[in-house]
Amino acid sequence: MLTSIPVKLYIGAAGYCTHPEFLTLRGGSVKPVPFPAGFACIIHPVHGAMLLDTGYSSRFFEETAHLPNALYRHITPVVYQQGDSAVQFLERIGLQARDIRYVILSHFHGDHIAGVRDFPEAQFVYLPQAYEAVRSLGPIAAVKAGFLAGLLPDDFTQRSLLVNQEPKPWTEAAAHADTELLQRFPWNEVYDLFGDGSLLGVDVSGHAEGMMGLLLRTEQHSYFLCADAVWSSRAFREQRRPHPLAGIIMSDRQEYRRNFDKLVQLHRQFPEIRIVPSHCQEVLSAWGTGGSEL
Repeated sequence: MLTSIPVKLYIGAAGYCTHPEFLTLRGGSVKPVPFPAGFACIIHPVHGAMLLDTGYSSRFFEETAHLPNALYRHITPVVYQQGDSAVQFLERIGLQARDIRYVILSHFHGDHIAGVRDFPEAQFVYLPQAYEAVRSLGPIAAVKAGFLAGLLPDDFTQRSLLVNQEPKPWTEAAAHADTELLQRFPWNEVYDLFGDGSLLGVDVSGHAEGMMGLLLRTEQHSYFLCADAVWSSRAFREQRRPHPLAGIIMSDRQEYRRNFDKLVQLHRQFPEIRIVPSHCQEVLSAWGTGGSEL
């Protein structure tokens, strides 16, 4: 095991967007396919319930009602009903919005942050470079970067718990793990979010600056929630990068390729780790819990 303390994990999605598959998977269909706006609920034995991202919410449509933000909605059409929300999902597993102590943000694209206002008592955990990359952008540049500032609450910075720690070498963050396992892990450094080895953040930038994946385990399996390092499981299984046009929305194409290759390596070296891209319908169908703990 690469992490120390097991947690409970639930995987869901709040709405979905559509666009041609070939943009996200080289050689894919030209037909539009659904990409669920995934999120995860994690229950830590000490730190309680938290979310990784939130998916869409009704506020997304309010924020994209007028230009230039409306371009976002028209480029990637969104399908969403109120019953799809992260709040409604939590109610199905016996939790209320007020039970969420932390919302960990992998990055600041609208389909990941649209529901954060639904959690007025939560604190926000993210890599500081992720927010710094978007917070001062003008209207057009922000839309190009997939960021809608109005989705964030007015007290966002006051409620932020930045991951200001320096990333740790594996030998420190996972000292309990087998040395041979650590040597094979594709990323050299991780962020120990709670200092107990339970949730390990991994910088998977490229799609967005400062994008963070999350390595954790339950009693049954280990998981790597890889955010948008890939759009689908087929991408890393079949080593099929996105179409070059997808690079238009990337913060760094070369960094994306480096982290893509590391994800392929992770799948080969650690086939027992369940890799969870945020927008993979296959993963949602297989492990999307609909209320059952993984």
